[in-house]
Amino acid sequence: MSNGAFLFQLARRSACAQAAAVVAWLACAAPAAAAERYALIVTGASGDATYANQYTRWRQSAETALVEKLAFDRSHVISLFEGADGEHSSNATSVRHALETLRAKLAPDDLLLVLLIGHGSFDGSEAKFNLVGPDLSAAEWAALLKPLRGRLLVVDTTAASSPFLEHLAGRRRIVITATDSVAQRFDTVFPEYFIKALTDPEADIDKNGRVSVWEAFLSASMGVRRYFAQRGQLATERALLDDNGDGQGREAGDEGTDGSAAIRLYLDRDVPGAPATDVELLTLLQKRAALQVDADDLKDRRQLMTLDDYQKEFERLMIELAKVSREIKRRQKT
Repeated sequence: MSNGAFLFQLARRSACAQAAAVVAWLACAAPAAAAERYALIVTGASGDATYANQYTRWRQSAETALVEKLAFDRSHVISLFEGADGEHSSNATSVRHALETLRAKLAPDDLLLVLLIGHGSFDGSEAKFNLVGPDLSAAEWAALLKPLRGRLLVVDTTAASSPFLEHLAGRRRIVITATDSVAQRFDTVFPEYFIKALTDPEADIDKNGRVSVWEAFLSASMGVRRYFAQRGQLATERALLDDNGDGQGREAGDEGTDGSAAIRLYLDRDVPGAPATDVELLTLLQKRAALQVDADDLKDRRQLMTLDDYQKEFERLMIELAKVSREIKRRQKT
């Protein structure tokens, strides 16, 4: 799929499919303002000092975003990491203990974010998140998360993470993986962009003053694409999101019913009187952003194209941008 089509397929989903996904997510959920928010951040085994420093920076950035900017209660954020003492070490025992603790606290309307940072692996039969000591497979994570009563947002930012989508997807869950294939085994850059997007005003595409989970996913996906494009490399990771429970997921630019619940979920507390998400406007803004990325990519590829091909592609993009801009103005007046 060309970058020009990136993220615009949301507009092609049927209204019934969108409604079904949203009802599945919200059926038993009260407004976020009436619920508690929790987070479990796990940074696994690093392997060397370079990764250790990187994972520490990402973990600390996530903690800062959740507590200082999204106003999570600090006591509701559990961090497990390599080198920590006792129950805060990122080993399987501590993971089990943390989830058991959360199980006792979570009410059905509460929200739990599980953020996995580190190395992932696939041995031909099982995908695993690498911990200090014995690893936990996707199936084992599924068993540990199954008893939790609250709504779940699980973000596995590691390589070869796609099987986690199938194992963890379910009702009232949003699952994001950094890759769409177990063949994508290179270390990922997705966490860099996703954690930043959680509180980045630039990720707030519809400019309602808040960043939805979908907008963070969108921003991170575009950031990853830019990362590889700027280096003249083929992307070795393509993130997926599932929120309809079928375990299939979709990329930000693919067709499918996933995304409807993520568009409406915010990690900050609801603000009384805050404007509701305008899905049609958000879709148009996503398409404009994608076309702008296309234009940047085209400039980078200019020396590899004939003048005629370049001019044709440039004209097509400018026409599409003009059309979308008109639609955005029309929508903003309604």
